[in-house]
Amino acid sequence: MRQPPLIAVEDLHQVFKTAAGRVYAVNGVTFEIGPGEAVGLVGESGSGKSTIARSIVRLLEPTAGQIAYRGQDIAHLPEREMRPLRSRLQMVFQDPALSLNPRLTVRQTLSEPLKLHKIVRNGDLDSHLNRLMDLVNLERRYLSRKPGELSGGEKQRVGIARAIATGPEFVILDEPTSSLDMSIRIQVIDLLRRLQGELGMAYLFISHDLSTVRYLCSRVIVMYLGKIVEEGPVEDIFTNPKHPYTQALLSAVPIPDPRLRNTRARIVLPGETPHLTAPVDGCPLADRCPYVEPSHREGDIPMIKIGLGGHRVACLLYQNGSGASVAAPDANLTV
Repeated sequence: MRQPPLIAVEDLHQVFKTAAGRVYAVNGVTFEIGPGEAVGLVGESGSGKSTIARSIVRLLEPTAGQIAYRGQDIAHLPEREMRPLRSRLQMVFQDPALSLNPRLTVRQTLSEPLKLHKIVRNGDLDSHLNRLMDLVNLERRYLSRKPGELSGGEKQRVGIARAIATGPEFVILDEPTSSLDMSIRIQVIDLLRRLQGELGMAYLFISHDLSTVRYLCSRVIVMYLGKIVEEGPVEDIFTNPKHPYTQALLSAVPIPDPRLRNTRARIVLPGETPHLTAPVDGCPLADRCPYVEPSHREGDIPMIKIGLGGHRVACLLYQNGSGASVAAPDANLTV
């Protein structure tokens, strides 16, 4: 029997008012994340990924829709009711240099959430801090240092340690390795995978690096223009993508082996991604899709089930079972 979802997002909308008008950043997004599950959220810049992340942990209040944590809708909870839940819902940010207070030592940074949420007593603080440093593979002597004395990889490990300090059930990782060198990036990715296994946390991993998503996650959600266009098990999506946008996205992933680079065609969609200055009606890819039909430009596009493994696609081409006639991108992607 399937467990109830840890996080359930239902018909989420996020609209921002700007000097130039409204921006419809997220348009009716629905998905679930189970306990201990690692889910990737991918799509190009501006697709709404980080907005969803910040809405889930209530750094932004959603314009409309529901966000349920263990069945409790937290989308519009008053801050006094939300505060006790923040220890269970944590986030690791993209740029560790900006997310750490430059005036605080590592000890102060890690102690702050422990004291705020009354996780440990003062007498147990040192042992808890030492355990956190061990978990993220940082020497304990770094506790006395400030962010300016740390490398980029060390700062991000401190950010990860701060996120897991309160024993959360759910952690959002918003491009946590994008600002790191490749060798450090691989170390941090391996650290995240180990921590997820050891601590049993659920992840929402936001990234442009599709190879890393495949390595770290069991399921992936693909977004375009504020909407989900495809979701399912990682291997299904990577080996048999259905939506034309997913096919184009995966075709752009570099192939490490130079002998195979000419064996896969790059799929280039015509035109440019439009600005989200109006609600999206119909398929968000309609203006760029080579398979578009007049009916695709109207109404809501339903998620259509593909097979039995939870693979779903928001594309009317699959209502009659035919689909987009593009070969699946090469599946042999490595981190």
